[in-house]
Amino acid sequence: MNPRRNLRIPFAAFFAAVSLSLLAACSTVGALLGDEVRFTPMQLQRSLDRNFPRHYDKLGGLVSLTLMNPRLTIPQNDDRLRLDFDLGLGALGSDSGKPSGHFALTSALRFDPSTRGLHLLDPRIEQVEVPALGGAMNTSARALLNSWLGEYAREEPVYRFDNSLLDRLGSRRIGTTAIENGNVVVHLDQ
Repeated sequence: MNPRRNLRIPFAAFFAAVSLSLLAACSTVGALLGDEVRFTPMQLQRSLDRNFPRHYDKLGGLVSLTLMNPRLTIPQNDDRLRLDFDLGLGALGSDSGKPSGHFALTSALRFDPSTRGLHLLDPRIEQVEVPALGGAMNTSARALLNSWLGEYAREEPVYRFDNSLLDRLGSRRIGTTAIENGNVVVHLDQ
């Protein structure tokens, strides 16, 4: 029996197995990403939990606003997410750290490459309840909330992509962002 011939067969089999494994791994990575990346409401909720409560002083500290306890939901068959917050209002040095009301907004999402995150897009205030103001929101409170909402939508992501996801995306570009079937879907361009 020729010892060289016996080594060729195992080497060829080993080479074929390694080649097939590499091809399978490449196709698995492509299948994992495909043409989109999906995020569940729970993934976005964990990101929000790390970034709240948030405190804002307006009018030189005469009025303060604290947003706390964010709750994110994506209603079925809707193309917008819903964010509910407890709201603390303070004036002339009073504490805004305790909830004194509630407000809710709905919004689409957009990707911002400068922050590498998903930001609110066209947010709308849906509901405001502030018992200290007679249950209804007055003009000052509405202006304060709208000011915060515009600033937050421009500067702060609801969710920031981590480095491992960006590494997996490689040279692929992020296209549109949509809310589909209860998830956030980021479509990828080639």
